[in-house]
Amino acid sequence: MHASGRYIPNILSAKLALDNSRDNFTLNTPALATLFFTNNQVQWINQNGGLAWADARTKQSSKIMFDWAERTSVATPFVKNPDHRSQVVATIDFEGVDANQVAAILRENGIVDTESYRKLGRNQLRVATFVASEPSDFEALTASIDYVLERI
Repeated sequence: MHASGRYIPNILSAKLALDNSRDNFTLNTPALATLFFTNNQVQWINQNGGLAWADARTKQSSKIMFDWAERTSVATPFVKNPDHRSQVVATIDFEGVDANQVAAILRENGIVDTESYRKLGRNQLRVATFVASEPSDFEALTASIDYVLERI
């Protein structure tokens, strides 16, 4: 296609992606490894039931996080209206407990990526509930947070 002279935006140029990948450079084009893994993930999602399956899975995972926050005395969902909450990022506010301390203790014990969104300056944890994560992982995470909260 490149030889045809047809305009191709850099972001969609396979030639530019290949050239840049060889130089370990991206210049706003996805690396070939990114395209490879994206293709694998799309195939995996399709093999498991497609977008309907992915949608249900992320809803289940975020529901686990938000339900936990609603029944925990020191935590509440950042977004109060359940209809407006993200189903792929659960943001939980804490009151009376330092969320950064909770995240640090979790990290020390091998549980990572529960950091707050620093730009907001809030006392909170943000947890990605992406489709690739098992819903049972969020049940284990909430149990781990409960364990930490009982001890600090």
